[in-house]
Amino acid sequence: MKPELSVIIPVYNEEAGLGNLYARLYPALDQLAARGISYEVVFVNDGSRDRSAAILADQFRARADVTRVVLFNGNYGQHMAILAGFQASRGAIVVTLDADLQNPPEEIGALVDKMREGYDYVGSIRRKRQDAAWRTYLSKAMNRIREKMTRIKITDQGNMLRAYGRNVIDLINQCTEVNTFVPALAYTFARKPTEITVEHEERSAGESKYSFYSLIRLNFDLMTGFSIMPLQIFSMMGMVLSGASGALVLLLLIRRFFLGAEAEGLFTLFAIAFFMMGVILFGIGLLGEYVGRIYQQVQGRPRFVVQTILEQENQ
Repeated sequence: MKPELSVIIPVYNEEAGLGNLYARLYPALDQLAARGISYEVVFVNDGSRDRSAAILADQFRARADVTRVVLFNGNYGQHMAILAGFQASRGAIVVTLDADLQNPPEEIGALVDKMREGYDYVGSIRRKRQDAAWRTYLSKAMNRIREKMTRIKITDQGNMLRAYGRNVIDLINQCTEVNTFVPALAYTFARKPTEITVEHEERSAGESKYSFYSLIRLNFDLMTGFSIMPLQIFSMMGMVLSGASGALVLLLLIRRFFLGAEAEGLFTLFAIAFFMMGVILFGIGLLGEYVGRIYQQVQGRPRFVVQTILEQENQ
């Protein structure tokens, strides 16, 4: 029989924290099972270089009735690991969870209860974030910019703890994007989305896999993957700057004919020229983002390669 709940957990170099995760995850899910909610846990090892794969295999042998392990042959990124978990999942409700225990497993029940009210996508908002101040500030700023550009209302885009209905999962599994942001993609497919507030804790062990560059890269994927507004904004900016530069040239010509040339204005012209060159370079980079996405998509390469799946034969 298919379980009602599937919990997807991407794993990358988490050997130090997997023991703590097991100690809290399975008791929390067993409490849900006591309420009649059958479950499965799908771990996706994203090419870990430490002993994570071996530890996951040990846990599979210990709880093979409810545990499945998808092993990648390399590192493809967190979102590819989640997509692989979606393809392997069988539950009517699918919950994604980080392996670092920043999302308490005890909150899974709250998401399941909300889904049972008829929602097909339940996001979560961290009540009190335990991240560094710069990450919190940057995340909130990018949230506001992203919402203006994409019209996707995700209050806390950096939180992995989310629940998806089977209708949303099936639609996501039909998509073939090479670069995407899973919660935003799910939001576009959801008929009745909502959000709830959940607790947030400090990482139990190990170090965060998200650097400053990763956060910037994620937001570029969000904005270029779900909207062409950045290109439209740049086009309008180009028209405004073109008009302003044309007016400036006309003004300088009139000034030259009536007042003569002014050597003192040379550095002002340099400043204007450098500013416009910066805008041009930014525009080329923005255009390159879209062209790069097209390039990666037309290559038609597999998004990820599954080495093996550890599961019971009757599953």
